[in-house]
Parts: sequence; structure tokens; C-alpha cells
Amino acid sequence: MELMWNSSHTYGGNIHYIEELYEEYLNDPNAVPEQWREYFNKLPRPEGASAQDLPLAPVRDHFSRLARQRISRTASSGGDSLSDKKQVKVLQLINAYRFRGHQQANLDPLGLMQRKAIADLELSYHQLSNDDLDQEFQTGSLFIGKEKATLREIHEAISQTYCGTIGAEFMHIVDTEEKRWLQQRFESVRSKPDFSPEVRKHLLERLVAAEGLENYLASKYPGTKRFGLEGGESYIPIMDEIIQRSGSYGVKEVVIGMAHRGRLNTLVNILGKSPAELFEEFDGKIVIESGSGDVKYHQGFSSNVMTKGGEVHLAMAFNPSHLEIVSPVIEGSVRARQDRRDDTEGELVLPISIHGDSAFSGQGVVMETFQMSQTRAYKTGGTIHIVINNQVGFTTAKPEDTRSSEYCTDVAKMVSAPIFHVNGDDPEAVLHVTQVAVDYRMQFKRDVVINLVCYRRRGHNEADEPSGTQPLMYQKIAKHPTTRKIYGSQLVETGLITAEEDKQLSDDYRDALDNGQHVANSLVKEPNKALFVDWTPYLGHEWTAEYDTSVEMKKLQELAGKMCEVPEGFQMQRQVSKIYEDRRKMQAGAMAINWGFAEVLAYATLIDADLPIRITGQDVGRGTFSHRHAVLHDFNDGRVFVPLQNMKPNQRKFIIHDSFLSEEAVLAFEYGYATTKPDALVIWEAQFGDFANGAQVVIDQFISSGETKWGRLCGLTMLLPHGYEGQGPEHSSARLERYLQLCAEHNMQICTPTTPAQIFHLLRRQALRPLRKPLVVMSPKSLLRHKDATSTLEDLANGRFECIIGDKGNLEAKKVKKVILCGGKVYYDLVTKREELGCDDTAIVRIEQLYPFPEKDLEVELAQYAHLEKVVWCQEEPQNQGAWYSSQHHMRNVLNQIKPELNQQFSFAGRTASAAPASGYVSVHVEQQNRLVADAFEA
Repeated sequence: MELMWNSSHTYGGNIHYIEELYEEYLNDPNAVPEQWREYFNKLPRPEGASAQDLPLAPVRDHFSRLARQRISRTASSGGDSLSDKKQVKVLQLINAYRFRGHQQANLDPLGLMQRKAIADLELSYHQLSNDDLDQEFQTGSLFIGKEKATLREIHEAISQTYCGTIGAEFMHIVDTEEKRWLQQRFESVRSKPDFSPEVRKHLLERLVAAEGLENYLASKYPGTKRFGLEGGESYIPIMDEIIQRSGSYGVKEVVIGMAHRGRLNTLVNILGKSPAELFEEFDGKIVIESGSGDVKYHQGFSSNVMTKGGEVHLAMAFNPSHLEIVSPVIEGSVRARQDRRDDTEGELVLPISIHGDSAFSGQGVVMETFQMSQTRAYKTGGTIHIVINNQVGFTTAKPEDTRSSEYCTDVAKMVSAPIFHVNGDDPEAVLHVTQVAVDYRMQFKRDVVINLVCYRRRGHNEADEPSGTQPLMYQKIAKHPTTRKIYGSQLVETGLITAEEDKQLSDDYRDALDNGQHVANSLVKEPNKALFVDWTPYLGHEWTAEYDTSVEMKKLQELAGKMCEVPEGFQMQRQVSKIYEDRRKMQAGAMAINWGFAEVLAYATLIDADLPIRITGQDVGRGTFSHRHAVLHDFNDGRVFVPLQNMKPNQRKFIIHDSFLSEEAVLAFEYGYATTKPDALVIWEAQFGDFANGAQVVIDQFISSGETKWGRLCGLTMLLPHGYEGQGPEHSSARLERYLQLCAEHNMQICTPTTPAQIFHLLRRQALRPLRKPLVVMSPKSLLRHKDATSTLEDLANGRFECIIGDKGNLEAKKVKKVILCGGKVYYDLVTKREELGCDDTAIVRIEQLYPFPEKDLEVELAQYAHLEKVVWCQEEPQNQGAWYSSQHHMRNVLNQIKPELNQQFSFAGRTASAAPASGYVSVHVEQQNRLVADAFEA
């Protein structure tokens, strides 16, 4: 279109032709050729421009003059007071339709939706009557192509625009420009644009594909679960149009998240999955080489398709049964792709999220995902949401039982997202709202919702009978023709196609399925691999492979100095300034290294190695316990400085953001990010470890099992503050036992580091070695400043992460009769108690990596104690929690290798079993802590 704009017949002297064409378009988009209408629809508005501003200066000036003339005429026009009052009422009537017309729209294909009469939409409500229908009034801001029109014309225009098969909700939007833009798009064509014969035929072809696949599967695999799309076939044209239209904008990647319904249809008809491969899955012929695999309607897929704007990569996310949880996962994946492309505005990567109606209104993670949509840490330039609205929840629930709001989409209003309700049996209306949705998202970079009101021809899945609980609905459905049949008949009646051609489309599609042919439009058979995320460097690595995490001392000190530099005149708050003074001393070797210094220095070394880092959580800039202070705030003017973003010229990104108060959506987002950007160290830190409880579905169904179910590698790191400090049941335990219970098949790492050097090397190991497994760190609270929990620069420069740390006391191995095994903060309590007792026959060994359990390392450590008689596991957590039940079999395996009889002398020291993680009273906590430490020595 840019070529058309600059071509000889429109360039230079013919600019007036463009002005006139644009003016005609504004008055009536259907009056201009389709290619010009498409171009004008997509024209960006200059930043800060009003709704009437145009992209070209001559055109803008032209319409500014028209606007001034209109204002002048309106101001100078006379008229009696009654006419003036009626004029005001007419404008109020127009506004009422904009606000509430959707409540009278014809949205339900089945005609079962009960709509209450809306008084605001009656002429009489506005003191108007049929006697006024032929009187002329100013049209005000109504986009109908003329400044004055009869009330009849005005009423017909607003009724057709807002009460047809499209119910547009956008008057809740705060931004006036956005509202005016949407008004123009709907009112100028009365929500019913004229589409070319080619477009209409393509619409029918996509409906044939949608219905054809479901019919084929129903006949070939009757009663088999597939969560079919019957009743919502117009969804396939929506997806087709979004992809093609966004591609014309220059989008290079589209990431799709959806639940079960329609998933198989999307895979075959949109992403181009081979029908033959799908049929093999139905036949049970697929054999997986490793892992558990997953059911076919959870599977993800990726492919490339060709659009007018070039090749576009499509990626559908894998998704468990937990309804809406995939929504924030795809946002994280999109943000990672955008970061990879330096796509800060969301021009190149587009998220599409498909929802069920009851899940959209019922699942809190939907609200959380909307809430993150415009925040610095999580925005992706707007998501196109599609609700496949079956009008029934799961198997039995009616809308009045699934929500308290009028529409399932009302939650989207919280972020001022426009919502387009549309009757699924009107494919052209569906196409229109889809085009508006794409254009809105690309212009304003905000979320937009399409509520596809349809029905479910079969039950929740094909194995249940819905008429038992919805008899009236399913009596109606049994008699109702399909969307494809309705639309095909319309095209036959208008003479666009013949009945024979209509039937031939269905026959051709079925033949293609019989032959196992690809049936997706524009599928690229030899895709451009540059559009893919390259995972090959991270495949095929063994757990046992060592990786050097040491750093040359001179480089370490150089980086430590750099990360402590702040701009001249930057005034830090007093306590923060003291932290940075201490870090400079640590850099010089004049002070023992604490946790915060070692952690931040680990990030500095990774930045120096050209690795990107992303850290989010509810207080990560400072750190919940004020140990990190990676983000500095000037005490005088509030400006922000991040030393780690200023380590060297052209460095890779160091992203650190305090998150909003969400765990489920935020952790899901970071999982999506980590599974898409394997070269980055991605960290989520819980404010307290127990906060992760609110994101348990992400941990259970993605982080711990995503690799074995779907083959999805993930290097996400979770920092979970854990330790018994007398802060009560909710802020003591990060629920270590839950993570250990999820461990199998080397699926993730669970570590309890106890020194600054350990966290330094652990973070470097996670980022530098090519193995991509989730890392769960039980990170400390009091140890952040514990006088004994320190390290030296030499420990950082020359060491490595130790899965087992042997006894650091001056014990003679031949004297040792007892070994206390432990992990985490309790180690320091045990050392203090041993010194108090003057005990020289008891060694204390820390297990810093609980999974994969380092049995060989522990065997080597214990083997040196030839006279060992007893082994104790000591933990702070109650006996039914912590590591005892999930890890003791590993320890017993080791004891069997050294001295089998030790298993009889292997005992537990810790809090007694408890329903709560910890006591709520400090005095009780102290008594319990003293008792368990004493028990470790007395056992």
C-alpha cells in the first residue's frame, strides 16, 4: 500500500484526490475501494493527535477547516428553545445506544438469551416520539456521513450499529481518542461492512474446514473425547483473520494459549498439523521415546504460515487441564520473544488468548493476567482475547450460576479493554469485529476482547449427554442448522456460489482428510528457522557433568568495584549508603563477604559473560529483607539507578522489576519466559517462601512436570525465603516437602545453600551450564546477616557449588562416632550447641542439594569416619514436613553402602509432626528450637 501511496497517480499533484478519498472514507468506509479502506483502517495516528487528526498534513489541515466551519455554523444557528431541547435529547439518545445498545443486540444464535428491555433506548425516555422521526437534527459526533439527518435516519443508524448481531462495549474506556476511533469504525459502516466476493468465499471455506474436521472425527471416532468446536465454528475464521491481518502489520510471531475446546481444530486448520498424525493419536499409534506424554487436547504445536506481510511463526502453548492458567504463561513467552527482538512496543510478537466463558469469569488468574497487561515488567503490547462462549459452564451450570456480572467478559473492563460481543452465526459480523480488534491492538497496544456467543452442539466432551441437565437448550440445538449451513445458504441465495459449489467445498475437504493432506491455509512447508527459538545448545546434557564456575580474582574485584559505582551527586539513603560502603570493603578484602554482596556479584559476572538476566518478585529491587539493593533511589529527587545495568557498553539486558501482588500469574509468566529464552537466567523471588502456595498449580502442572509431559525444558529459578525465625506459621516454611515430593526423573533441583559462596556458585552454575532444569532455592532470612554465614573473595574466585559440605571443625576423623546431617540455617545452631557442649566426637554435615540427591558425595564424606556408630537427620521443620520423609531413603542408601547396620541407628531430630508449619508464639518457637538442637546431640 505504501507503493500505491507513492505511485504516480497519487503522488504530488494528485494529493487532493487522496484528501477527497479519505474524506469519503470517513463518511462511509464502504464507499471507497476495499484496498484503500484496508489502508485507511490501519493508518497510525500521530502521537498526541486528536481523533479527527489525519496522518498527512494537507489532509489534517483540510479537516481542521471543516471542523471549524461546523463549530461556527453550530454556534451561529438559531432555533427555538423546544428544538434546542430536542436536539440535546437526540444527542443523548445517540449516547445511550453507544453505552447500552449491546444489551439489546441479537447475540444468541439459539435465541434463548433473555434480554431485559432497556428504557434508555426508547424514544420516549428522551422525550422524543414518532412525530419527531422526520424532523432533522444535528448528528453531532455520530459517524454517518452527514452533519444533519432526520431522527428516523439517526435512529436506524444507531440501532443497526449497536443492536444488530454485534454488541460493542467500549464506552467504559477512559481514553477519548480510543472511544472516538471505535465509534468511527462501527458507526461508519453501521457494524456491517461490505465484503468482497473473494472474502465471503474465503469465510465459507474456513467454516467448511471447521465443521468438516469435527464431522470427520465424529464419524470416525464416535464417543471419543476431543472437546469439539461444533456450535462455535466461527472461531476458525477469527483465528485465520487475526494471523493474516497481524502479518500484514509486520508481526513475525504469534503465540496462542487456549484450553481444550476447539484445540484440535486449531491445530489442524490453523497451525497445519498433519491430519494423519492426529488420526494416529486417536488410534493410539503414537509411541513416545521418553517421559509420560500427555493427552492430545493438551499438546502444543508450532509452524510457519505465509501472510501478505511475510512469513509468520505460530506457536501454541502446551496446556494442562487447569483452565485459564496458560493465559499468563503465553504472556511470558511473548515477552521473551519481544525481548529477543528488541520489540519494546509489541509490534513484532502478538499474543492470542482463547478462553471458555465460565472460566473467563470464574478463574482469578484471568484478572491477574489483565492486571499485568500494562505494567513495566509484564506488558506485551496488548493481547487479543477470544471467548468461545458456549452459554453453559462445564456440563450443567447456567450463566446465572457461573457469574454475578451481566457478561462473562466484564472482568476485562478493569483495564478499559473494549469488548466485542458477536453472534457466532453471523460470520461477516465475526470477521468485522476481528478486523477491528486487530487494528485496535496494533494501534493502541492494549488488550481487546472478542466474545463469540455461540453454543456447544455436544456435551462438555463427546462422552457425556448434555440434554439431561439442559433439555430446552439441546432441543433447540437439535433443530438448529450449523453456522456453515446458514452462511452457505446465504451465499447461494445471493448468487455468489451455486448449491453444487457449496457441496463441493465439503467434499473436497473430506477428501483432503482422507488423504492425510495438510488443510491449513498458507502453511509454509520449509519454514524460516530464524523465526524459531534455538534450543539445540541445551539438549542432551547429563546431570553429572561438572561446570567451572570460578572467576579470575582480578576480574572478580574489577566487577565488584564496578557494581558499587553510582553517578556523581547521586544521594543514597543512609542505610543503603552503608551497605555500599561495606561492599567496597568486601571488594578490597577488608571485610568478610555477606549474602547480598555475593549474590549481586554473581549477576555481575554473568553480565560480563554476556548472559541476560531477568529477576521479578514483590520486592526484588531491594530484597524483602533489604539484602540486595540492586535498584537504587536518589534520596533527594527519587531518580533510579541500577548499577548492574551499567556494567559495560552494549551489555546484555539486566531486567529487574518489583512485581504486583500476584504469585500465580507472575510465576506462570516467568515460566513462559524461561521456556522461551533459554540463554537467560530467569528468577522469581517470593516475598516469603510460603507465598508460592498461591502459585501451586504452576509448580505442579508446569515447572515440575512440563518436561516429562511435553518435553519442555525450563531453567527457571525460584528463590523462596525459608527458615524458622519465630515469625509464625505463615512466614517460616517455604514448604520444602512439597517440592521434594514432586521430584523424580531428575526433573528439577532443590537446594538449601548456607553460605554466600554457595549462592554465588549456584547461580552461576544455573546460568552457565547448558543443562536447563528448574532450580528451587530455599533461600535464607537471618543468614543474610549472620556473623558466621560469610565467605571470602577466594571462595568466590576459586570454589564451586558444593552439594555436600563436610564438617568445618577441627575434628579428628577417627574420634567421630556420630554424624548429624542437616540442611539450611539449623546448621549454625548445631555448631553453636556443639561448641557449648565441647563435643569432639560429633561431625556436622550439610546437604546443600537435596535433589538430585548427591549420594556418591555423601558416601565419600561419611566413609572417612571409620568408627561411625550413629547418624541423625536434624531439621527445623515438623517431622511430617521438611526433607525427612522425602529424602531419608537416599540417606539410607548411602548408609547401606558404608555400613548397613547404621540404618538401625539412623534417627530424626526436629519438631514433632504438626498440622501447621510453625508455632505462632516466639517463646514456644525458641523452646522448640532449643529442644530439637539438643535432641540432635542426645539421640
